[in-house]
Amino acid sequence: MNNYIFGPADILLPKSNFEKWSVIACDQFTSSPEYWERVADAVGAAPSTLKLILPEVYLGRNRFEETVDRINCEMNNYLENGIYNVYPDAFVLVKRKLGNGKIRYGIVGCADLAQYDYSENSKSRIRATEKTVVERLPVRIKIRENASTELPHTLMLIDDAQKSIIEPLAEIAESGKMQVLYDFELMLGGGHLTGYLVPREMNDDICRKIENLGEKHGGMTLAVGDGNHSFASAKECYEQTHSAEKRYSLCEIVNLHSDALEFEPIYRTVENVDPENLAAEFTDFLKENGAEVSTVATKPGFQKITLLSGMIYRDFYIYNPPHSLEVGTVQMFLDFYKEKHPGISVDYIHGTDEVKRIASGERKCGFLYMGIGKNQLFSAIEKDGVLPRKTFSMGSAKDKRYYTEARRIIK
Repeated sequence: MNNYIFGPADILLPKSNFEKWSVIACDQFTSSPEYWERVADAVGAAPSTLKLILPEVYLGRNRFEETVDRINCEMNNYLENGIYNVYPDAFVLVKRKLGNGKIRYGIVGCADLAQYDYSENSKSRIRATEKTVVERLPVRIKIRENASTELPHTLMLIDDAQKSIIEPLAEIAESGKMQVLYDFELMLGGGHLTGYLVPREMNDDICRKIENLGEKHGGMTLAVGDGNHSFASAKECYEQTHSAEKRYSLCEIVNLHSDALEFEPIYRTVENVDPENLAAEFTDFLKENGAEVSTVATKPGFQKITLLSGMIYRDFYIYNPPHSLEVGTVQMFLDFYKEKHPGISVDYIHGTDEVKRIASGERKCGFLYMGIGKNQLFSAIEKDGVLPRKTFSMGSAKDKRYYTEARRIIK
């Protein structure tokens, strides 16, 4: 490879039967073994990425070492038995029709792990968007460290407000001037997926344009949107070996400014708590961290955070907050509060109605606030470092990435 931060790769795709080959990211439907049983029924005996991954719903429920060995064996069998077509030095333009009917385009290629650092105050060119929980990495490292093939579910974000990289490729593909590699319906309501082979003569121009994006945000060029722990595990495997193949990891880049990319806030609820004490300590915490707190807006430039308990809504208007994002302010407080009150339980919730339902219970509270805007993301990471875990969600579970492209990482 040419040491670009993101470049083409020798991409593997199955020769046929994509409908059974492609399954959703392993970190989805973690509370629904029924979903994964339906996937297994749909796949049957056919070659499938299901047999090359470990759905996280099964972590701790099976013989882990035996499962990893079985995955590695299956990877080798697929390589040896010629199920793949190989597309050398390739980018794949991906067209994904989502559940809401919108179209999300992306480019599959390789990102340089040597230019990635997931630490909280990283200044690297590739950064995590949210805090990496290092305790979650060893299992993922074990799955990858002896694997011969990688399959990405990482969605990497670029801040291309001018829409100068992915969108022109989409126009060319829609005009019929790109080779179609696959075109099929994803299983279990995942939408439709089409892949195009980007003409090789365009590769260098794509790479250079991506390189230039780093000038906008102090060198930060790529931000991991989904699949951060998978990407971090790939980084750790590279650090163990420093092999040329493992220096890079396959992923899909998506433009932050895509109309199909929607950020949804993830709220917090607290259980087994005294609501009056929580409200009082929240106020004290804010003031001790230099913030000015009011129950009404007294001037512009505030964060508004609403605390719910039963039928009571308390609005906090916060000036000079301890974090640039509302969710960051709440998470900083909850981390502090949980140390003092270890008996509480904090959960991460999608949707205001669900927060209200939970907060209506006895000794339960919820926090509501504005979600992060797409235009804020890169600037917030540049200013504050990685964001708190569970800051935002990029669409619904069924819209997450399905494993399709693969790459050999052990010769």
